[in-house]
Amino acid sequence: DHSFFGSEWQKRWCVLNRETFFYYANEKSKQPKGSFSIKHYSARMVPHQRKDSRRNCCFELTCPGKRTYEFAAPSSAEAEDWVDQIQFLLKDLSSLTIPCDDEDEEVYNDVDSSDSIQTSPHNTTMNHEETNLEMEEDIYEVLPGKK
Repeated sequence: DHSFFGSEWQKRWCVLNRETFFYYANEKSKQPKGSFSIKHYSARMVPHQRKDSRRNCCFELTCPGKRTYEFAAPSSAEAEDWVDQIQFLLKDLSSLTIPCDDEDEEVYNDVDSSDSIQTSPHNTTMNHEETNLEMEEDIYEVLPGKK
C-alpha cells in the first residue's frame, strides 16, 4: 500500500509449502491471511523497493498477469535464502527430475568395485581408532565349541 509518506510495510509470517506460499498475520495465527500458488512465478532480489538501510533485504515474486508480492526480510542473507529456495522449488515444479546444485551433487555407483568408487567433497574423515580397527585383519571372535 502507498500512503502520503511512501510505502507502508506490514509484518507477515510466511510459510512455503511445496508450491503454495502462505502468509499469516503473525507466528501464532491459525488461519493464513492469504495464500497463492508459486507455479509460474519468479523470485528475484529487488533493492530498489526500499530507500533505507533494508534495501538489500528486499525480494519479490512476480508472474505475468498476476499480483506481484513484495517482501523485506530481516537480513539480506535471509532474503537471498528465500529467493534461492523459491527458485529451487520452481525448478522442481517445472521438471520431471529432482533439481540439485552441481557443486553439491554426490555421485553414487552401485557396482561393487574399488576402482569405481567415486567420492564427493563432503566425505567425513575417520578418527584414529576407526582407522586402526579397519586395518586389523582378525577382528572376529571365534566362539568355543563352534565348528
